[in-house]
Amino acid sequence: MKLSQRGDVDPFIVMDVMEAARKLEAAGRHVIHMEVGQPSTGAPQAALARLGDALQHDAMGYTVGLGLPALRARIARHYGDVYNVDLDPQRVVVTAGASGAFLLAFNALFETGARVGLGYPCYPSYRQILRALDMQPVGIRTTMENRMQPVPADLAGLRLDGLLVASPANPTGTMLDRAAYQALSDTCNASGISLISDEIYHGIEYGSVAETALSVTDDVYVINSFSKYFSMTGWRVGWMVVPKDHIRPIERLAQNMFICPNHAAQRLALASMDARPELDANLAVYKANRDLIIAGLREAGLGHFAPPDGAFYIYTDVSAYTDDALAFTAALLQEAGVAAAPGVDFDPEEGHHWVRFCYARQTSDIIEGIARIKAFMAGRRT
Repeated sequence: MKLSQRGDVDPFIVMDVMEAARKLEAAGRHVIHMEVGQPSTGAPQAALARLGDALQHDAMGYTVGLGLPALRARIARHYGDVYNVDLDPQRVVVTAGASGAFLLAFNALFETGARVGLGYPCYPSYRQILRALDMQPVGIRTTMENRMQPVPADLAGLRLDGLLVASPANPTGTMLDRAAYQALSDTCNASGISLISDEIYHGIEYGSVAETALSVTDDVYVINSFSKYFSMTGWRVGWMVVPKDHIRPIERLAQNMFICPNHAAQRLALASMDARPELDANLAVYKANRDLIIAGLREAGLGHFAPPDGAFYIYTDVSAYTDDALAFTAALLQEAGVAAAPGVDFDPEEGHHWVRFCYARQTSDIIEGIARIKAFMAGRRT
C-alpha cells in the first residue's frame, strides 16, 4: 500500500530519548528526567474530585464543536482577570490540546504551499505539522541579543504568509513584552502576514506576568493549553482565541476534524481554573528549580544561555564541548543517568550545538540531576 508523503516528517527526537531512558530504567538504572516538557504533578486534586462526582451522574456525551459554553465563558473571564482584556466568549474555541489548535489554525489560515515563519529554535512539531499539511516552514534565525525571539527586521524579504511566535518559548523560556508584540503585529498587518501566538506556558513566569498578543491586537490567533500551568498534559485539552469573523470557519473545521474535544477533560479543565492556590504552589517549585539549574549549569561550564523568563526549560550552548548534541545527550544519559533533549529537535540548522534541560520535576530530582551533570562535565573540561 502506497504511503502519502505527508507522513514523511522528522521524528520527535525527545520522545526517542524518553524511550532510551525507559529502557535504562527497565534494566535497573536510575534516571533523572530532564528531557520531556511536562509537569511531574497531576491535575489539581479539588478539580479531580469535582470531575469524579460528575462522572457518577453524567454520561459525558458529545459537546458542541467549539467546546462547553461554560468553559469558553470561564476562559474569557480569565483574560479579564489576568490581562485586563475584555474578551467575547464566542471567540474562544476549546480544542483537543494545543496540537488540535495548531491543526485548526493552519488549515483555517493557510493554503497549500504557504510560507510560515518560525523563529529558530522553536517547538519542533510546528514545522512537522506544517510539512504534513503541504505548507512550508521558514526558519528565522534569532539571536541571543534579542533573547532568541524574532523581531520585525528578521522578516524582511522572507515573503511570509504567516508568522508563529511563542512566549514563553519552548525551548528557551524567553518572553515577548508588549512593545515586542506590538512591533510584530504592526509588521504583520502591514505585510498581510497572519500572526499566531503560542501562549501555552502562560502562568509559569518568574517576574513579570506574560503578555498576551490580545493586549495589542484582535487580528491574531492565540493558542493556549491546560497542559502546563494547569498540569493536565495527558487530558489533552487546550483553547484558541480567533477573530470574530473566523469563528464559523473554525467551527466547521472543528466539527469535521474532531466532533468535539474530550468532554470529561473539558469538565476537569473548567474546575481546574478555580484551583490556582494548588497550581501556584507548583510554580514556586519551578522557580526554585530555575534558580538551581541556572547556577548549576554555569558551575558545570554550560553557562551560555538566555535565562528563562517563563516555562520550565533552559536551552544551553554546548559547542565548546561538541558539535553533535545528539551524541552528547546520549552520553549524558548512558554515563550520568540524566535524560536531556538535543537541540536538533528545535533547530535543524544549528541545534547540534545546543541542549534543552527541563526543570519541571521535584526539586530533589533537579539537585541530583545538577550533581550528575557537573560530574559528567568535569571530565570534559580538563
